[in-house]
Amino acid sequence: MDVAAKAAKAGDKVLSLLAILLMISMLAFGGYSLWDTYMIYIDAFLERDLLKYKPSADNPEITRLSMEELLAINPDTRGWIRIDGTHIDYPMVQGKDDMEYVNKNVTCEFSLSGSIFLSAYNKADYSDPYMLTYGHHMDGGGMYGDVMEYIDKDFFEKHLTGNLFMPDGRARKMEVFACIECDAYDPMIYNVDGKQGHIMELVDYLKKKSTNYRDIGMKEGDQVMALSTCVSLETNGRVVVLARVNP
Repeated sequence: MDVAAKAAKAGDKVLSLLAILLMISMLAFGGYSLWDTYMIYIDAFLERDLLKYKPSADNPEITRLSMEELLAINPDTRGWIRIDGTHIDYPMVQGKDDMEYVNKNVTCEFSLSGSIFLSAYNKADYSDPYMLTYGHHMDGGGMYGDVMEYIDKDFFEKHLTGNLFMPDGRARKMEVFACIECDAYDPMIYNVDGKQGHIMELVDYLKKKSTNYRDIGMKEGDQVMALSTCVSLETNGRVVVLARVNP
């Protein structure tokens, strides 16, 4: 009996120890998951080190110097995009293909939130009639998370302006005029080539297909920038905001 009792007692201790170890492991994993989620969330917003490079719509010289410094950090820098009243306020880069900056930030470090980037099929100087840009849909509005908000008509109507800051210091005005829900294979949205002389064809398509649209007097020769983000990682659904970029 003594042997059996001792064995049972030892077994209880082992089970208790295993239970404690399991609880510690679960707590550690839970803590790591929370930390990892927090870091992804924080990484999706403008990093503190980059705040000093934010351009100024009122001071071209500040913008030019800021762009020079960013170009010194990363020659792939193409400018900076800002949509007023939203979290969209980031440097714009351009990779050798449209995958390079999916998980790489503007300082060329690995980042799950990636970067805001101009399509590799566009000219680097923003001279194309149609310019396609990409950004992840991050919780809390990080990166291009706020693009999703444009599905809501009230949000759309209240967030219609912005700037595209150029490396030479210019702040080009942006006028949002459409938000469309589509898929990743929509040729009118994702075929960058062939838009020269066909901007009004795109505009007519947007008039018919957009979730939200407003007439701003678009004409052939105007430049359009598209801000594209994923609806979710599991689907081909996309939400795209389109804006006229003034000279």
